[in-house]
Amino acid sequence: MQRLKKTVDMTEGPFLKKMIIFAIPIVLSGLLQCFYNAADLIVVGQFKGDIAVAAVGSTGSLTSLCLALFLGLSVGAGVCVAHHIGAEEPEEARKVLHTSVILSLVLSVVIAVIGFILAPYLLKLMETPSQVHPYATLYLRIIFLGVPGSMLYNYLASILRSAGDSKRPLIFLGVSGLANIGLNLFFVIVFDMGVEGVAIATIVSQYLSAIMAMIYLMRTDGMLHFSFRELRLNMQKVRKMLYIGIPSGIQSALFSFSNVIIQSSINSFGDNVVAGSAAASNIEGFMYIAMNAIYHVTLTFVGQNVGAKKFKNIRRLTVYSAIIVTFIGVVSGGILLIFRYPIIGLYVSSDAAMEAALTRFWIIGCTYFLCGLMEVFCGTLRALDRSVTAMVISLCGACGLRILWIATVFKILPIPEMIYVSYPITWIVTCAFDVIFIVIAAKKLTKNQALLPKAS
Repeated sequence: MQRLKKTVDMTEGPFLKKMIIFAIPIVLSGLLQCFYNAADLIVVGQFKGDIAVAAVGSTGSLTSLCLALFLGLSVGAGVCVAHHIGAEEPEEARKVLHTSVILSLVLSVVIAVIGFILAPYLLKLMETPSQVHPYATLYLRIIFLGVPGSMLYNYLASILRSAGDSKRPLIFLGVSGLANIGLNLFFVIVFDMGVEGVAIATIVSQYLSAIMAMIYLMRTDGMLHFSFRELRLNMQKVRKMLYIGIPSGIQSALFSFSNVIIQSSINSFGDNVVAGSAAASNIEGFMYIAMNAIYHVTLTFVGQNVGAKKFKNIRRLTVYSAIIVTFIGVVSGGILLIFRYPIIGLYVSSDAAMEAALTRFWIIGCTYFLCGLMEVFCGTLRALDRSVTAMVISLCGACGLRILWIATVFKILPIPEMIYVSYPITWIVTCAFDVIFIVIAAKKLTKNQALLPKAS
């Protein structure tokens, strides 16, 4: 059997240095991916006005909701690969790869068709302002056509990172990101297109990144070599991926659902608040992507150590992840606060929209590191095969409490500030419960290992 070659040995120290080096390409990859939607907002904001910004921004939570459930399965694929790498089982890792490609393509086509048909009705349910609705519908329908490319790339990138390769996903996104910017400007300036131009540019870039990742895996040797002849569903891998991935997807979907409810409440305040909130939310998205990268670092490092049965490393890896994500959150939040006016000015032009963006950012942006901590702790639980536990905690501590807040406190004091303050409150609650269950799960694994008979 071919011996597994790891890009990074994640089961031996020094962990902090390795985690930082491994995280940098993931952070940069995430920022580039986030820049897809940011480039859309900036280009239409500069050339087509605040209504176009509201149209693009108002669809963000809805597309996240539609994609979250199925993209959660990519987490299952990544954790499965990490476990097999830790246990040095390259053939099993390759089975996960081929099964993942089939799942991602089938599910993405289904969601693309459903989303394209239901787009105008979903936007109406979200109380999208009437003057924004037709532009938002057009943008959303085109974006749904790019779902297969986006989903395939995310699955392949998750698997590559779980194998210790965080650099190539960055390269693929770097190329497609530059293509996205160029096509945005080309369609809007040369062809005088609006939201449809930036949407087309986005989906072309998404397919480009997926194609590059697939070509790389077809040309590489070893455990992650892709071959169409090996393309088949392995039901054992499907069950494992679903066990880990479905709770992750449900959690992400319900998070997005709570955000849809919040977006619907924001929509009730009119165009300026919608545009301002969309601008601030997109800026926060850069912070989230940077911190969410550490979630993937945690998944990979803890997952490989679980596969290698080195449970003593779990606590240290989680603490290091928490330190890194807090640093990223505090530093990025501080930078964005210092340069808030020129940055927000890239998105919106009116004073009212600018004020609305600042209102949101002072509350959410300044506390966003708490969201990063929540992601890290959740990642540790999933790597420990406690995906259902992580889902339940998040549903109760974040989603449920957030929806309850909107239904009660916001009804009493219906101002945007009361919507925004629900975020840091729910992050704190969720973090507290995550830490409790991490300690319980880690102790149980260590105890079970101690009970196993030692090899003579």
